[in-house]
Amino acid sequence: MRYPKPLGEKGVIGFAAPSFGCSQEPYRTMFDHCLEKFAAMGHGLDLGPNCYEDKGIGISNTPEACGRELTEWYCRKENDVLISCGGGELMCETMDYVDFERIRAAEPKWYMGFSDNTNFTVLLTTLCDTASVYGPCAPAFGMEPWDPSLKDAYELIRGKKVEVSGYPLWEKASAGPGFPDPSKDPLAPYVLSEPKILRRFSGERKAGEDEELVFSGRLIGGCLDCLANLAGTCYDRVQDFADRYEKDGIIWFLESCDLGVMAVRRAIWELKRAGWFRHVTGFLIGRPLHFGEQSMGLDQYQAVTDLLSQYDVPVIMDADFGHLPPMMPLICGAAARVRTKGNDLTIRYEFR
Repeated sequence: MRYPKPLGEKGVIGFAAPSFGCSQEPYRTMFDHCLEKFAAMGHGLDLGPNCYEDKGIGISNTPEACGRELTEWYCRKENDVLISCGGGELMCETMDYVDFERIRAAEPKWYMGFSDNTNFTVLLTTLCDTASVYGPCAPAFGMEPWDPSLKDAYELIRGKKVEVSGYPLWEKASAGPGFPDPSKDPLAPYVLSEPKILRRFSGERKAGEDEELVFSGRLIGGCLDCLANLAGTCYDRVQDFADRYEKDGIIWFLESCDLGVMAVRRAIWELKRAGWFRHVTGFLIGRPLHFGEQSMGLDQYQAVTDLLSQYDVPVIMDADFGHLPPMMPLICGAAARVRTKGNDLTIRYEFR
């Protein structure tokens, strides 16, 4: 596994828009202030040509233009890390125009984004053996003041942090950093009102409140909407990745955006039947955007646990990542040790 160098104190942060750009409010205001904050912190800025574009369908520009920008901005020497301008809907089409051979040959750098960015974060890891960060997109860093989760993400790419823990409260008032509430100040902090309650399972049984679960493996995952879409395509090298790191074992982290409970269950079934869960040692499931929804007697927990219990490994649900903030930054490709007890969850990364 290739790990990028940390972002230096005066390092240059690059920005690209392989999915949505920051052309509309409140994203433009958030992104502009993000740039101001990073500049005030001493960082150089390197903006790709699509950062403010709105010419595409579900993405910032044409798939060709987005793929070209992503390749160039990842490979260019003028920036040290690359943060996505946002999630979106059809970044999968961008992948057809990304030069993975060039990226594989380039010096690795941190790429950070979530949601639709799964299309690149997971392929960067499985196709190029390069670690990536499933974490906040650029506009979130325009927040005043930064939420602790944003500080965690920044310190992670700075090389100042090797361990992250969950947060006590989460936001249900809006749909999260990818879908900010247009009625509130775009730079306002999260409205943290809901106590975090982890649902923890060990195989078929629910773990006791005082029971500690510890498991290790190599992290991989992202937004289930995107992962299910990639399964079985020419980009699907997940089984090869799992076999390559069989000795470490695999920890899957999964969250969902547009999917209701039935769609989540279908997606889990699809990945299971595609052989993606081989050598699994545990699952981390983030809070779904459709939190609390039920359909025909199926809830968000059964949608997952009924199909994963056969692996007889820990399944930790309602963890702090995904479309309902705050989100722990997760390093796709890193070896990790997960410890959880009650509502506490800690992930310690090993860069090997």
